[in-house]
Amino acid sequence: MKLKLTLLFTFCLLSQLMAQEKDLVNYVNTLQGTNSKHELTRGNTYPTTALPFGMHTWTPQTGRNGDGWKYQYFKDKIRGFQQAHQCSSWTRDYAVFSLMPMSDKLVVNENDREAKFSHTNEIAKPNYYKVTFDNQITTEISPTERGAHIRFSYPAGKKSFLVLDGYTRLSGVQIFPKENKIMGWVNNGEGFKRGWKSYFVIKFDQAIKGYGTWENKTNKINADSIATEGFGKGAYIEFKAGVKVQAKIASSYISLEQAELNLKSELGLDKNLEQTKAKAAEVWNKSLGKVLVEGGTEADIETFYSCFFRASLFSRKFYEIDKNGKPYYFSPYDGKIHEGYMFTDTGFWDTFRAQFPLNTLLHPEMQGRYMQAMLDAYKQCGWLPSWSFPSEAGSMIGNHAISLLADAWVKGIRTFDPKEALDAYYHEATNKGPWGPANGRDGWKEYFQLGYVPYPKYREATAKTLEYAYDDYCGYQLASLTDNTFYKDIFGRQMYNYRNVYDPSTKFMRGKDAEGKWSSNFDPIEWGGPFTEGNAWHWVWSVFHDTKGLIDLVGGNNKFTSKLDSVFSEPNKVKVGTYGGMIHEMTEMVIADMGQYAHGNQPIQHMVYLYNYANQPWKSQFYAREVMRKLYNATENGYPGDEDQGQTSSWYVLSALGFYSVTPGTGEYVLGSPLFKKITLTLENGKKFIVDAPANDKNNVYIKSATLNGKSYSLNFLTHKDITNGGVLKLEMDDKPNFNRGLNKEDKPFSLTK
Repeated sequence: MKLKLTLLFTFCLLSQLMAQEKDLVNYVNTLQGTNSKHELTRGNTYPTTALPFGMHTWTPQTGRNGDGWKYQYFKDKIRGFQQAHQCSSWTRDYAVFSLMPMSDKLVVNENDREAKFSHTNEIAKPNYYKVTFDNQITTEISPTERGAHIRFSYPAGKKSFLVLDGYTRLSGVQIFPKENKIMGWVNNGEGFKRGWKSYFVIKFDQAIKGYGTWENKTNKINADSIATEGFGKGAYIEFKAGVKVQAKIASSYISLEQAELNLKSELGLDKNLEQTKAKAAEVWNKSLGKVLVEGGTEADIETFYSCFFRASLFSRKFYEIDKNGKPYYFSPYDGKIHEGYMFTDTGFWDTFRAQFPLNTLLHPEMQGRYMQAMLDAYKQCGWLPSWSFPSEAGSMIGNHAISLLADAWVKGIRTFDPKEALDAYYHEATNKGPWGPANGRDGWKEYFQLGYVPYPKYREATAKTLEYAYDDYCGYQLASLTDNTFYKDIFGRQMYNYRNVYDPSTKFMRGKDAEGKWSSNFDPIEWGGPFTEGNAWHWVWSVFHDTKGLIDLVGGNNKFTSKLDSVFSEPNKVKVGTYGGMIHEMTEMVIADMGQYAHGNQPIQHMVYLYNYANQPWKSQFYAREVMRKLYNATENGYPGDEDQGQTSSWYVLSALGFYSVTPGTGEYVLGSPLFKKITLTLENGKKFIVDAPANDKNNVYIKSATLNGKSYSLNFLTHKDITNGGVLKLEMDDKPNFNRGLNKEDKPFSLTK
């Protein structure tokens, strides 16, 4: 008997160790969401080969230079392998150059050099990308934080060329044939100070046999030329026939010397690509291993880790490490070199909702650096970031930097001065910047004077009012937590302004002019006008900080939940409104076939969790699982719309854990229904939080009962401390709703209105 028990214990221990050492990176498909086009996006992603939050990434290129759709799954030709930073197809890319191998004949024209390939000859993982063209050239890529290790394998007996394309705008290259090296720079991208450059160095392990330069406007080739600079300048080199050549690449925004230092520190010890690949896998397995999921289908696990991968790319590190091991960076905001950390490539309108809360939970040290970096950016350009790629663009609406700052503070991150943060936010809230509508505050004077942004004087005015009110709550919250009565009083007066655009006669948010008249010919399915990328059905729920106040406006719990139900039961129709035609978000809502629920865009993504506030938490459990089941998978069609810098992925990751960040800034996560039987979060403080739901499956989606650390738990939310203190949330799952759990007042998540 003792022997049997010993063997059983040993088996269980080995099983646990094997689970902890899973090669999680192999669950990831970086092709997820790549089957996208302008009129219908399935993610608008590209197969990113990168380290978590890496400064530079690499991807194959099927689109023309400058095309926002750099890789589209339905295309069958590749024209290069790019250094890439693009966070959205709608924003374009920056600091791009590409490499393209070819055999037999040198061709530089990007259209003529394309090579056919099949997805059956393609491997796409975070740590390793490989493709074999129909012409038998194989390209392999493995990443570092600021570079990549690439191997080109040419067919035997054929001439072997490599073309470097300087992409769009100015570039410069210099070839060092005796050193088997190319150095250069590019300055493509928007919003940089004049003279900005991204420097790169490429070192080969095979001798350069021939070389020259070219430019991509006329495709003129200058044989034997070793240096050139100007518009679209590039280079080519020739190796001996049929060679396998490895290229070590690193880039820097600071100098060529720093690029060489980046290469030495990140790739100097790697003798071959296999070593870089293994190191990258180790980094990714550690990052993905912060959340270990067990007891789900293989497809669900693949979707989870593919989404977790996407959630772990943005915001991108924009700093480098000097020869003394200290961080410093070129600022995209003032064009100067500064000590410390900087991050970029995100749009807060998307990512304040789930991506930043997820990173605050799993990467608090990085988030602490990020909060100070935002205030440094404010000092450098005079405005808090809102949409940076890499400098400030002010795209979309709202002033959501304050959401990040308040959420960080309430969750114990103390790396920044809250008075500086509040001063910066006050400046945002009382000025309009020179760039897009989210740079400063569009309509700020009327918002303060009238209590709302008037429409049609301002585009998307009602959506702006709703998001300003939430942001003002975040300012109020940070001021309250830091005993700043001045800002507490100011923002406390504005955070209820959502009430001023609610029309009780229609029970929707509506456009209102400066005289207080509602906009005419109201139709809740009409897109645009006073709303951003949506309609009244999508925007009525955007009262993140006061759901109870919204419930009262609608007429109580029953009317509120009935209205929530109606989102899914309303006809799946679109009225294009001021857009004048179908945009991809409309098409994606129709394809989803969930009534007026438009998960492919951000405004309504939190809606399924609002049943928790109105005595029907079981419906949040049901619909959270429905959205995960119907609208996500790990394939090229894996998303219900734009992935958006990790936001749509982070919604899935948090929801699969069983909770969601409805109101960043409160330190609460609202319960849904976990996707797996067991989930283990390993936190930076060394503690573990486990969601244990042994009966969970595709039918048992409802929480029958719960315990937290062994004690009965009826609340419809968890606090950040509940998780970071470590413990076990035990869930008894069932195929039938429990209509009696989570109904008491104290069970409800946070709302300003009590």
